[in-house]
Amino acid sequence: MSEVCPETFRLTLLVVSPLSGPFMHPSDFLADLRQRLHQLRATLTTELLPLPAEALNSKPGPDSWSALECLEHLNRYGRHYLPALQQAVARPRPAAAIASAEEVGFSWLGRKSYEMVRPENTTRHATLARMNPSRSQLGPAVLNEFLAQLSGLEQLLEAAAHANLNRRAVPVEFFRLLKLRTGEALLFVLAHAQRHVGQAVRAAAVAADAPGR
Repeated sequence: MSEVCPETFRLTLLVVSPLSGPFMHPSDFLADLRQRLHQLRATLTTELLPLPAEALNSKPGPDSWSALECLEHLNRYGRHYLPALQQAVARPRPAAAIASAEEVGFSWLGRKSYEMVRPENTTRHATLARMNPSRSQLGPAVLNEFLAQLSGLEQLLEAAAHANLNRRAVPVEFFRLLKLRTGEALLFVLAHAQRHVGQAVRAAAVAADAPGR
């Protein structure tokens, strides 16, 4: 069951019109994404990595995910989106095209995808069975994989500075005939991570506050 993140992040999106249109220069857009990534890594380092395995595997309730299950959910999405994004940013544009790059635009699909996962959205959504880690046997490898995925995202953001962020290039995980724009997909992955890392922190905090601990 998906939960929501109580933390507040600097979110500057969803100020576009209901129709597809530009809203932010690529350099500002990528700077925002790098800040999100920095916050994610800081939260992981200070709030989750120091915790014992018992706290990371504890569930706040019978229908909730543990901290490790939250991260495993993100890992499963990352196994699809990171390689797809790597392909999307692997075609650099000429320097002249980068200098005159149009502002980042969002399609209906991109805005809808972001709206579903942004941390402030308190609506719960059904999770695809293959993306649901509930009742999985999880250990430190989950944390290590997520850290590696964050490092991969950092490299993708560097490469994205030379890519066309408005090109439809990243297949949607659950229906791969649909494609997100490169910028939309980067935002989706980071906002989704913000949502569930916040959920993981909350799950671990409940475990720490449980009687007898």
